[in-house]
Amino acid sequence: MSTTITTPNISIKEQFTAFIHDLQDRICSAIEKADGKATFQEDKWSRPEGGGGQSRVIAHGNVFEKGGVNISVVHGPVTNPMRKQLNINGDNWFACGLSLVIHPSNPFVPTVHCNYRMFELYNNNGDVIDRWFGGGTDLTPYYLFEEDAIHFHQTYKNACDQFDPSLYPAFKKECDQYFVNWHRNEERRGIGGIFYDYQRVAPGKDADFWFGFAQACGYGFIDAYIPIVEKRKHTNYTPEHKFWQEIRRGRYTEFNLVHDRGTLFGLKTNGRTESILMSLPPTVRFEYNYHPVPGSEEDKLLQACLVPREWVS
Repeated sequence: MSTTITTPNISIKEQFTAFIHDLQDRICSAIEKADGKATFQEDKWSRPEGGGGQSRVIAHGNVFEKGGVNISVVHGPVTNPMRKQLNINGDNWFACGLSLVIHPSNPFVPTVHCNYRMFELYNNNGDVIDRWFGGGTDLTPYYLFEEDAIHFHQTYKNACDQFDPSLYPAFKKECDQYFVNWHRNEERRGIGGIFYDYQRVAPGKDADFWFGFAQACGYGFIDAYIPIVEKRKHTNYTPEHKFWQEIRRGRYTEFNLVHDRGTLFGLKTNGRTESILMSLPPTVRFEYNYHPVPGSEEDKLLQACLVPREWVS
């Protein structure tokens, strides 16, 4: 899907805000169609310090056990805790973005995470003194189907290559090195995707470049994920498959609560806790010193999460 929104006489932050509203609508529609039963419930919220957003949550569907597609457009003064803990200097800030996590019921359908955002920092006169863009999409399967991994990565390589062929390998590596449970022998959360942060204006890559890049990757989510859902959603599974899914969901929870910078930023800026923690799966399992049977399909998935692989050339 190749879609862009360009409005030359409107500021980048206004264009980005319009983009994430449109992206939320398109993704929610695609998810509802794939599920065939459940629909998203919307919860609009406001933030006392400035701004707000809308959370859309889906649950107890034919395919999706729990999911959220949230957008936020927030702003406020830079506080001392932000300066100290987030290393942000300036007087006021603005941030907007879309964040989603989808947890399927069927263990053969992967969990997916997606986030695209921009941030601006201002001085007391209201001048922009810093601006950066970030985002990415990554896949967390419970059982490894190599053709699904290849499809997912190829979709994002194609999106990146429209802008600069060096971006996919760089952002793929960044993803491999970010979504890691370092306390578990460098175990990855899943099979990766792309991840980028703190991308600022540079020669040949102005604000319009990064806005267009976010659009290509954001709209590309539907092409990357929905075909995998359609291929796997009718696969029969057993309680043993569900057990393994919950073991891996436990690892997902560990990463989000221990390492994730987005979770930290949201909590440190008095974000909406329900929206921040919607990324957590509905049920998890923590079994003491659990290891899958060597050579099993579960072990195959685990091995793929220990050492990053190159899924496309």
